[in-house]
Amino acid sequence: MAVDDSRSSTLETRTVVSGARPTGALHLGHLNGALKNWVELQKEFHCFFFVADWHALTTEYADVRDLRASTDEMLLDWLAVGIDPERSTLFRQSDIAAHAELFVMFSMTIPVPWLERVPTYKEQQEQLQGRDLSTYGFLGYPLLQAADILVYKGDRVPVGEDQLPHIELTREVARRFNRLYREVFPEPRGLVVNAARVPGTDGRKMSKSYGNAVNLRDDPQAVYDKLSRMMTDPRRVRRTDPGDPADCPAFRLHEIYCTEEEKAEVSVGCRSAGIGCLDCKKVMIRHVLAELEPIQARRRELAARPQTVREVLASGADTARAKAGATLAEAKTAMGL
Repeated sequence: MAVDDSRSSTLETRTVVSGARPTGALHLGHLNGALKNWVELQKEFHCFFFVADWHALTTEYADVRDLRASTDEMLLDWLAVGIDPERSTLFRQSDIAAHAELFVMFSMTIPVPWLERVPTYKEQQEQLQGRDLSTYGFLGYPLLQAADILVYKGDRVPVGEDQLPHIELTREVARRFNRLYREVFPEPRGLVVNAARVPGTDGRKMSKSYGNAVNLRDDPQAVYDKLSRMMTDPRRVRRTDPGDPADCPAFRLHEIYCTEEEKAEVSVGCRSAGIGCLDCKKVMIRHVLAELEPIQARRRELAARPQTVREVLASGADTARAKAGATLAEAKTAMGL
């Protein structure tokens, strides 16, 4: 995990804030893109990890049927992969009203062009065509994201490099508030992490919406079936056709899961047509199944005790509410409220 700045001896006092939308079953992309980093971060930082259900409404407001169920399912996955409520504060965004209050307070001071220039604003409008995204909530979600971070005085936010513009907006929001009123908020820094970009079975980015995902809760046969049919180098039409691992989506998973010796061996076999694509994939599939086995076992244990999720959310909400409430009180006083 790479970090954008040096760490000091006071590292344990620093606060990490991150959240994720409850969009359904989590998959290998979530595991390798975020959750493994969260597990490591909680060993060194005070972490607030939240289910971003308000953020889910910015694009999915017309269909909320599965929102609560998806929240519970996602939290089960978090706990199963090793996010520890004894080390991290886990909670649901909508349980903490201070997020919304601070969002409203910020919205009184932030120019609209600041929000319109966020790269993902136009990108998502293009990607999610057919939905009415001309809402204030969609335009303002980066500002809500800033409130999510600053209400805990978060000074570290784990992101991929493509998400750094969101952190820069949060820094600008903090600077503007501190300049207009008084010093209340730190300027958070992006904690740039090594988030693996995981391809789906069709070669595109792994995503539920593409129908190309290998879910953390898929049974071993489903995992095998999905990955054994995964797209490979299109030049390998026949078993005897040589290929190039650089052009093989399946090899991206080899790079994440396999040993250096295994990657070298299958690379030679691919280029010489000395190994078939299925035999090549089996090397990687074995590692994926080995990683998922203990996660799924832990998840089954947790699912058998549904009160666990409720207890974790309730306890986390108490901790988050106290921290957020104290920050909100400071901000209100600064604004004369």
